[in-house]
Amino acid sequence: MGPHRRRHAARFSRGAAVTQPAVARVVVIVLNWNGEQDTVECLASLARDASVPHTTLLVDNASADDSGTRLHARFPELPYLQTTRNLGYAGGNNAGIAWALERGAEYILVLNNDTVVLPGCLGALVAALEGSPQLAATAPTIAHHAQPDLMWWAGGQFSVTKGLGVSHLAPPASDAPTVVPCTFLSGCALMMRADAIRAVGAFPADYFAYMEDVEWGVRAMRAGWSLGWVPAARLLHKVPARGTPDSPFQITMRDRNRRRIVRTHLTWSQALRFHAWFWPTRLVTGLRYLLAGDAARLRALWVGAISR
Repeated sequence: MGPHRRRHAARFSRGAAVTQPAVARVVVIVLNWNGEQDTVECLASLARDASVPHTTLLVDNASADDSGTRLHARFPELPYLQTTRNLGYAGGNNAGIAWALERGAEYILVLNNDTVVLPGCLGALVAALEGSPQLAATAPTIAHHAQPDLMWWAGGQFSVTKGLGVSHLAPPASDAPTVVPCTFLSGCALMMRADAIRAVGAFPADYFAYMEDVEWGVRAMRAGWSLGWVPAARLLHKVPARGTPDSPFQITMRDRNRRRIVRTHLTWSQALRFHAWFWPTRLVTGLRYLLAGDAARLRALWVGAISR
């Protein structure tokens, strides 16, 4: 285990000491950040999925609009955590993961708050993990909320050349196997085995947002675990229409964090493949932003390319 993995794994070295209150062996973490209505709809969909007993943990990531307080009042039956500052997607979910591990959870679903879980989703994800002990995590078929026949994620692979996860967009076949091996699972809905988290650590908190799911999957696979897509498990994701340009924040974080993955996890020959693709494409993209007069995205591209 390399130094990067040791740093994250050390945070969860206490094991599964069970404390009160008791929780179900499946814990679902819903992270809210200024997204009250989406979170309400997500929580309602979880309540409709009775395929496996589960505890839903609501984590508010220091929302600026007081939505966490209102959600806590609206759902007083749910355990609730509130961070003192915005820890990003990685850090906010890590707080929930630590809470679940301390209470003896066996499976932990990290779930975007802008999703709607379809009935049977949780049970299918857990059944796949129980049937394959080598699986570190499973993920469902994810479709667009506004157009449910349009796939957003239906399996995926880690691209060494691009340093990121590439999502498959073809609908699952009617005769698809129960579990499809993957090398990239989307963190939008990631059912993680608690033992795998204890073995390799949680998300890299310093990533803040974007690519933390890719990094965790690569780290788990390097430790001998595997990843699986469960086609029969389904949920809907409220995402922008295809073709919507990335925000400057997305551009910076994605490029910074994929370069971290390359530095930390890839061999020198794999890193050469990545850099042979990365720098020419950044140049072309930068010229496109320059010609369009898009100073914000041009600066974001530059920051992402040089930040460590």
